[in-house]
Amino acid sequence: MKLHKLLLAFAALTLAVVAKAQDYNEPKWIELTKEEQALVKGSTDFSFRLFKETRGDINQVISPLSVTYALGMLNNGAAGVTREEICQTLGFGETGADGINAFCRKMLTELPALDEQTKVMLSNAIFLNQPRYFLPDFLDIAHSYYEAETQARDFTDGETMDVINQWASKHTMGMIKKVFTKTTFNPLAASYLLNAVYFKGVWTLKFDKDETKDEVFNGKETVPMMHMTNYLPYTENDDYQALTLPYGNEAYRMTVLLPREGKSIDNVLATLNADTWLYRLHWMGIAEVDVKLPRMDIDTNQDLVETMKALGMPSAFDPQTADIPNYINVPQYISNMFQVAKIKMDEEGTEAAAVTVIGTGDSGIPHEPEFYEFHADRPFLYVISERSTGTILFIGQYMGENVVSGNTTAIDLRHAEETENGKWLNGQWFDLSGRKLCTPPAKGLYIDGTTGRKILAK
Repeated sequence: MKLHKLLLAFAALTLAVVAKAQDYNEPKWIELTKEEQALVKGSTDFSFRLFKETRGDINQVISPLSVTYALGMLNNGAAGVTREEICQTLGFGETGADGINAFCRKMLTELPALDEQTKVMLSNAIFLNQPRYFLPDFLDIAHSYYEAETQARDFTDGETMDVINQWASKHTMGMIKKVFTKTTFNPLAASYLLNAVYFKGVWTLKFDKDETKDEVFNGKETVPMMHMTNYLPYTENDDYQALTLPYGNEAYRMTVLLPREGKSIDNVLATLNADTWLYRLHWMGIAEVDVKLPRMDIDTNQDLVETMKALGMPSAFDPQTADIPNYINVPQYISNMFQVAKIKMDEEGTEAAAVTVIGTGDSGIPHEPEFYEFHADRPFLYVISERSTGTILFIGQYMGENVVSGNTTAIDLRHAEETENGKWLNGQWFDLSGRKLCTPPAKGLYIDGTTGRKILAK
């Protein structure tokens, strides 16, 4: 009887896929050597460490793959401790720059070709401020492994900022129209390295728009909640439920991790690393699942300088310790690093993009299907990955429709506790309800009354 039920469940899944995707083709697989498997595992560990370090109590999305490409390019100009720190931080350890280059080249070549129904673009560029010039060995690697566009320009010409913004917009299909404004672009920078990642996937099993209803999220606000019941990859444990929603021919997928009642995203993240991802979450049994999932439309602009220092590569950001002699004809350090990212998800599928910018210089076996409810009506994690290797393109969290997302500055409370006659000197801060703070803030998100910027107190 159990075998009969199992066969029926798989038959139902196959019929559902055929009915929903007439052009379905078997997904292509990326073949990995044992050495390449180790590279992917290291990259996956970095993905989770990066997200743990950057996340706050806001809607958020980040592309670890984009960070790897941008730093991987620059690392070919580094030496000594700086190069070792970048390799270790990105998860490539003893394989060094050669390992990063090999990983990036393989993904650049193979990820875009896995599924005709899913669009994946990886693009790289380096803009150099004249009169400096690239060193030949660096330029050869940038072209050979990263297919990087290179331009030498006068950053004070009044046009370079617009040229870089146009490059970002072109290579994210218009999702990210600007990475620089007049206040953030530095015409005295020696160079800007950029990577762009773009993803657009249509669900293999689409949600019915007529099934989308406004429902309460996290016991507070009302959000548009999509709904379907179908046979899908699913697993659960005491900390979370996990569901996979495939795109196109199933070469790509979104995995949603919903904390159990009484658990938090922090609890879930504490369990995540390359091993749990590759051996538990990436391969799941099939179950019949009643799914509720909110639509998403999230923008973020994440400063990565302090993040990357904390993850293990401080020397690259200090002009006294940075060892980047093989990049251009003047020794360099990382003066600025950030990522702009965006994700949109609805009944049809998902579109996501990220641009990472680095400024340098002074300037398993299936089990018998069961039925589960997966109602994402509280904060959750999501990961967009490639199926055969588990390579993570994007990772993020959804906290609610009215939760702030976008530009956020993190500050250390130790620098905000000075008092004068019992009064707090930095008192021009407000909570999200508009109330002025009279004492140093607790951890959380606030508004700086002077600049109008959001502040993440930690």
